[in-house]
Amino acid sequence: MTGEPTEVQPRIAGVRRPPTDAEARALASAVRLRVLRLCLDEALTNRELAARLDRNPASVLHHVRTLVDSGFLAPEEERRGARGAREVPYRATGKSWLMDLEGRPAPAPARDPLLAAFLEEVGAVGEDQLSSTRLGLRLSAAELAEFRNRLHALLDEYARRPADPAGEKWSVYLGMHPEG
Repeated sequence: MTGEPTEVQPRIAGVRRPPTDAEARALASAVRLRVLRLCLDEALTNRELAARLDRNPASVLHHVRTLVDSGFLAPEEERRGARGAREVPYRATGKSWLMDLEGRPAPAPARDPLLAAFLEEVGAVGEDQLSSTRLGLRLSAAELAEFRNRLHALLDEYARRPADPAGEKWSVYLGMHPEG
């Protein structure tokens, strides 16, 4: 049945590394990041993705192909749709979590695709569903490095756990900036 998880999310294996230029370009789109999130624990066809993103299927197919070509999205077994048409469901591979994008310049037009994807997702569910907090800190360079490492270790621990099929879906966005 469409919309139900087809299997427990596999554990993410591997170490973080800088992306290749092709991988960085593939992740430089809020639409592609949203496709990855939607396909994280359920396989979706291009038609289903286009409907959920409220976008043209041809445009979404371009993004899907880019993600497949770069290994961030994998096709599953072909199936027949309601009218007998050939459909290919796609699933996120988890590879995007292994990409270390820290310090990479934002692509033109200079909007961070992670932030743009987050804002689109919040817009889709409504700001009343957002749980957020802010914190101002004064840290030495060593303390800042420790803080970042501990935050990343916590996120990495949860990213590598198998998904709970009965669990609720949540997204986490973390942004840090120096104060001006």
